Amino acid sequence: MATTEPTHRGRARIAEPGEGIGLDELALATRNHGMPLEALRYDVTPPGLHYVLTHYDIPAVDPGDWSLEVGGAVARPLRLDLDALRRRPAVTARVLLECAGNGRARLEPRPVSQPWLLEAVGSAEWTGTPLAPLLREAGVSPGAVDVAFTGADHGVEGGREQDYSRGLPLAEALRPDVLLAWGMNGAPLPPQHGAPLRLLVPGWYGMAHVKWLTRIEVLDRPFTGFQNAVAYRIKVDAHEAGVPVTRIAPRALLAPPGWPDFLTRERFLRPGPVALTGRAWSGRAPVTGVEVSTDGGATWTPAHLAPADPAHPWTWRAWTCAWDARPGRHELVVRAADAEGAQPVQQRWNRQGMANNLVQRVPVTVRQ
Repeated sequence: MATTEPTHRGRARIAEPGEGIGLDELALATRNHGMPLEALRYDVTPPGLHYVLTHYDIPAVDPGDWSLEVGGAVARPLRLDLDALRRRPAVTARVLLECAGNGRARLEPRPVSQPWLLEAVGSAEWTGTPLAPLLREAGVSPGAVDVAFTGADHGVEGGREQDYSRGLPLAEALRPDVLLAWGMNGAPLPPQHGAPLRLLVPGWYGMAHVKWLTRIEVLDRPFTGFQNAVAYRIKVDAHEAGVPVTRIAPRALLAPPGWPDFLTRERFLRPGPVALTGRAWSGRAPVTGVEVSTDGGATWTPAHLAPADPAHPWTWRAWTCAWDARPGRHELVVRAADAEGAQPVQQRWNRQGMANNLVQRVPVTVRQ
């Protein structure tokens, strides 16, 4: 009997033309749920509606046995249990998280991975202690350049067995708003959100917010782990190095108006005045405006954007726009802009489907 060399099914690839979502992608989608877009009504996303992405399994972590190690290029390595961390100064911050692959499934050709549409987002109130004082207490080496964060989740990705681990430049890790968080919306972290401890890096895509945190290692060299050097990079050609994914690009989402068709999710509504509402955000710079189109992008109307809240600089902002809905079919489009530019109306393709902030398009039928 002839045999063939086995191939690793988990290798990254691009879907063939016309290829539908496969069972492996469907299995990922059932594990990693998005936020229903009607939940844009909440300033703070309830934990059960907040998006979830788990690379491997949700690890079984006993908070009583758990501890956090701080080591590497430091003068005084530390080991702290959860009680010791909770005794440190605590803060609560409202921070938006968005998966770097949000919108991936809408790209053509489609990168085969977690098939996010637009719902990989949420904004919660996270409670924890700032990371920077802990690093200073450990005594960061003068030659340090990066900090690596490792979680308890273990698996295989890209053919490599690994603990999930991400690196940050030291300057980012020392920001005063970077947190070691043990609480979400006034309660302990749920298991799927990283209990007992996770990292919070406001403004960065979700891959940086390491869950089930067990080790922090200060490095005197750039971090070259898989999740930095191979995954989460923006590149078009498979053989180029690409550039790393970092801060969240601007995005606005519309809470779909009216009511949906069960299967297609097409929206229906009555004619007359309609208040279109949604949220906008950016991790690069403050949002400067939101525009809405009711004719597929042919014309645009400025939306009313809620003022920025100095108490919550890293969350989303509400917007509203009045629309006189006339009978017929319409395509609603919404885009946000920050100081560095606006959302694109045409896709900017990359192999991993990362940082894709292509505008949202919502088909609507206004009934007679």
